Amino acid sequence: MAAAAATMVSSAGGLLAMLNESHPQLKYHALSNLISFVDQFWPEISTSVPIIESLYEDEEFGQHQRQLAALLVSKVFYYLGELNDSLSYALGAGPLFDVSEDSDYIHTLLSKAIDEYVSLRSKAAESSNEAAMVDPRLEAIVERMLDKCIMDGKYQQAMGIAIECRRLDKLEEAITRSDNVHGTLAYSINVSHSFVYRREYRQEVLRLLVKVYEKLPSPDYLSICQCLMFLDEPGGVANILERLLRSENKEDALLAFQIAFDLVENEHQAFLLNVRDRLSALKSLPSESVQPGYSDPATAQNENSTAREDVQMTDESSAVTKSVHEADPKEVMYAERLTKIKGILSGETSIQLTLQFLFSYNKSDLLILKTIKQSVEMRNSVCHSATIYANAIMHAGTTVDTFLRDNLDWLSRATNWAKFSATAGLGVIHRGHLQQGRSLMAPYLPQGGAGGGGSPYSEGGALYALGLIHANHGEGIKQFLRDSLRGTNVEVIQHGACLGLGLAALGTADEEIYDDIKTVLYTDSAVAGEAAGISMGLLMVGTASEKASEMLAYAHETQHEKIIRGLALGIALTVYGREEEADTLIEQMTRDQDPILRYGGMYALALAYRGTANNKAIRQLLHFAVSDVSDDVRRTAVLALGFVLYSEPEQTPRIVSLLSESYNPHVRYGAALAVGISCAGTGLSEAISLLEPLTSDVVDFVRQGALIAMAMVMVQTNEASDSRVGTFRRQLEKIILDKHEDTMSKMGAILASGILDAGGRNVTIRLLSKTKHDKVTAVVGLAVFSQFWYWYPLIYFVSLSFSPTAFIGLNYDLKVPKFEFLSHAKPSLFEYPKPTTVPTTTSAVKLPTAVLSTSAKAKARAKKEAEQKANAEKSTGAESSAAANTGKGKSSSEKDGEAMQVDSPPEKKSEPEPSFGILTNPARVVPAQEKFIKFLEDSRYVPVKLAPSGFVLLRDLCPNEPEVLSLTDAPTSTASPAGGSTAAAGQQSSSAMAVDDEPQPPQPFEYSS
Repeated sequence: MAAAAATMVSSAGGLLAMLNESHPQLKYHALSNLISFVDQFWPEISTSVPIIESLYEDEEFGQHQRQLAALLVSKVFYYLGELNDSLSYALGAGPLFDVSEDSDYIHTLLSKAIDEYVSLRSKAAESSNEAAMVDPRLEAIVERMLDKCIMDGKYQQAMGIAIECRRLDKLEEAITRSDNVHGTLAYSINVSHSFVYRREYRQEVLRLLVKVYEKLPSPDYLSICQCLMFLDEPGGVANILERLLRSENKEDALLAFQIAFDLVENEHQAFLLNVRDRLSALKSLPSESVQPGYSDPATAQNENSTAREDVQMTDESSAVTKSVHEADPKEVMYAERLTKIKGILSGETSIQLTLQFLFSYNKSDLLILKTIKQSVEMRNSVCHSATIYANAIMHAGTTVDTFLRDNLDWLSRATNWAKFSATAGLGVIHRGHLQQGRSLMAPYLPQGGAGGGGSPYSEGGALYALGLIHANHGEGIKQFLRDSLRGTNVEVIQHGACLGLGLAALGTADEEIYDDIKTVLYTDSAVAGEAAGISMGLLMVGTASEKASEMLAYAHETQHEKIIRGLALGIALTVYGREEEADTLIEQMTRDQDPILRYGGMYALALAYRGTANNKAIRQLLHFAVSDVSDDVRRTAVLALGFVLYSEPEQTPRIVSLLSESYNPHVRYGAALAVGISCAGTGLSEAISLLEPLTSDVVDFVRQGALIAMAMVMVQTNEASDSRVGTFRRQLEKIILDKHEDTMSKMGAILASGILDAGGRNVTIRLLSKTKHDKVTAVVGLAVFSQFWYWYPLIYFVSLSFSPTAFIGLNYDLKVPKFEFLSHAKPSLFEYPKPTTVPTTTSAVKLPTAVLSTSAKAKARAKKEAEQKANAEKSTGAESSAAANTGKGKSSSEKDGEAMQVDSPPEKKSEPEPSFGILTNPARVVPAQEKFIKFLEDSRYVPVKLAPSGFVLLRDLCPNEPEVLSLTDAPTSTASPAGGSTAAAGQQSSSAMAVDDEPQPPQPFEYSS
């Protein structure tokens, strides 16, 4: 009937007239026909809406009929654009509102319903009054929608809606019913990091995911432990590690080591130490109470005695435990594995391997430094210092201080704070040299009591250097730094000691250290107080403790601008990562009368919402960037955007593009650094395009910021992958050599040269770990570094954000076996930049001699002796023959450089470049290269988890064959905790002798072959 009518109906008037009839059957007939014509005749039907509404409200009209009326009104309102009214009638239509229908009306109203539901649920959650305000009919629609998604197999869609609607029950259902549970879990973790803006709710989601993971037949412990780290539950992680370590299966132990390395990559010192200490605590309990059925309580009881020392001296204790458990091989195995995992969790293993890698593969170009040094006038102390900073950054973590030793007379012209910086630079070069930090810095350290007659500037610098060497791993050095701080009232030394302590005890929230630093703050000396303020922040990173209000109160009392600035940054550090919990403090700081505290408020916003891309935080920062009266605050507000957005680097250039064209130079500078921070190490094309015009800005400090930012973006990108890198390197050289260039941009160019080749061309700046966790030390390092605008020595903090671009595969013994894998891209895309050449000579082959012939004859003789001695001792080891065959990184680093220059040019001329490269473990793998890394099918070693870079544990498929090891010739002997070999002893003694001469501890191993 309806179909026939449709052919001839030209108006809905007749049907509308039927609505006024008294007989319910006629009204029903009219309604059901009007529904089918509503798309056509809604303007006409809209005149009769009141009548249809009254039918809906008529109690005596049948339920189905009333729902039909509601659906009709809903559709009319939809066409009229009144979506709120349309939705409320759609709810009245009950089951007649069919969520599976594919029409614009249904799609629009469903998204409206979900938005409505989400906002109600969020309000309910915030007022902690669960489900009080949600209309059950609305809930029913959303549930039907979710069920339909799950039925249709659209699991990701269902999970997205469930997370948004705060329906964790439905989220769990979607995950468990999906066809690929591991995949959907990984997707959920990703979504919860990227799209859940409230920290508390994100933690609820992660708790649920951990619960689902644990129910799986083969749980993904790597992901569970990452979630537990977010939730700050060290106990849970320790339990899992304990279970894996006690397993008979070697692969479980490998997995435990891999988990530990992944956790270490997130750089959360306090959490890691907590996990490590719980492992000891678990050992001292009767095993029954921990993990039922592992071993009998008696053995656990025996262990009680050794457990305590276990924390301090894993090496000795493992020997003790071995002797105790000779009867029980299981316990021996466990004790051995425990020692290994503690080494990993304390960070020592990874630091040591990184140190070896950066030393062996160091490719820094001393000629660049030489050029800078020659073009810098002596009178210009800013550029003199900048050169020292650049050298430290260029050799960060490589332990190679050739440049300093070759230029001692030039170096000695540094006075006062320049001397402080020069000494502190050694800390960056030797970063991670944990075993020898003290002896390296001994000549400069305060000589207890007698006041050794050294300059207070170099003593303060040396204490700061110790902090840099032990950054985020300060267990061994904390006490010494505390004593040094207490034992002096010279403000320069206090300044260095405070910075050193803050770095060493980063984030440990140690009350006693806090009190020591507070004592310095209350002396109200400007220089020491500034460092004390920053140091308190470093110590309390992310604790959001009541200490912040104490610091704020003092900032209001003191008269010193320097102290207020130090405290402003310190307070910002305390709310690191706390997101909405920090809002009250941020509000307090951003409303303050004092521009310096508002400036601190910008950092607080940056760090509390680091890497969340939170819209509210971005809006607030943009508001201050254009409206604050103080230039300092505006500059910092723009810069802070870089921290909020580093998880989505593509967004940053777009968001700050207008600000980068501001009339205010401070805002332009902020825009440059924001891009530098959030796009660091990405080589992102849009970022480079935005920075290019700023590198030739009319204002000198804007040029400085743009040059530094450009170097941060381009680090580890070479000319083959972006030609602008070469242009930029030439631009830097031009600025440095230009006599008429002003000091500010010259300083920027010198620092940029250092950052571009940082860490011997083997590190990049990474703020996110591979598991998308923020790297605490790196973010904090860049935040304090960006403060160098006021205080140059803080430049060194940039070294905290460096992470080695290395793939280091490890076997069960945590040694580095040799094996090959594939980089499926042209090798030239990722190779090191070509070494610069001296303009006078034509041959590249002679270059190394040109660089290194600066030394005096006596030094050459000493080198030769050291070399022969090392050779004689090394040749006894079987590894030396293996090492000699590799040819890469096994000769001294100079020879290596020479070989590289000789070999590559002819190879290119003769034949076309291959489309892939074979890499040997350990290898340099730059971030852009990671997607091309493939493991060979028939390889002897298989990674426990597929990862293109970082520390990867390997399963050995031929465990009985002898292994060839790499990385045996680095400064291991001095860095290794148990350097038992004679070669090590020889090298250690020679380095000890060298310490008294001048700053040159790593001299011996530089030349060992």
